[in-house]
Amino acid sequence: MRKKQPTSNFCFVCGRENPFGLHLEFYDEAPGVVGAGITVPDQFQGYPGIVHGGVVAAMLDEVTGRVFMGDGANPRFMVTAKLDIRYRRPVPIGQPLRLVGRAGKDNGRVASATGEILDGDGKTLAEVEAVYVNIPEQALANVDHVALGWRVVPDEEVMP
Repeated sequence: MRKKQPTSNFCFVCGRENPFGLHLEFYDEAPGVVGAGITVPDQFQGYPGIVHGGVVAAMLDEVTGRVFMGDGANPRFMVTAKLDIRYRRPVPIGQPLRLVGRAGKDNGRVASATGEILDGDGKTLAEVEAVYVNIPEQALANVDHVALGWRVVPDEEVMP
């Protein structure tokens, strides 16, 4: 059931046109499970050879928040209420990584999720427990998703 999720133009994590962003692509892998892959480039390091902890947090926030997003036609947008991150091992620059987010409880307004970043051997490098709250409908009433670039980008259009 691997289905590509929409992205936007300028999101730090998924924005296609953000020159300072990570340009991650996310996929629904199973009901309530979202995944992504990345090899983090040098400009996102903190300590030499290690991904900055804030960038690790941003990736975990995005992969877990996206488990509730739904289809591209009627996305459910939420804001982060809580991120409880455990940094288990250094997250390396320049090596393939896998991000996985899994849906937890969802009462319709508030939802929880868990996620992790794995290395090429499947070892957990960082993990998160997260809580999200719906953005009020009135705040989204006049948002132009087309202007934001919110769409599924075919693979042939993806930036290198």
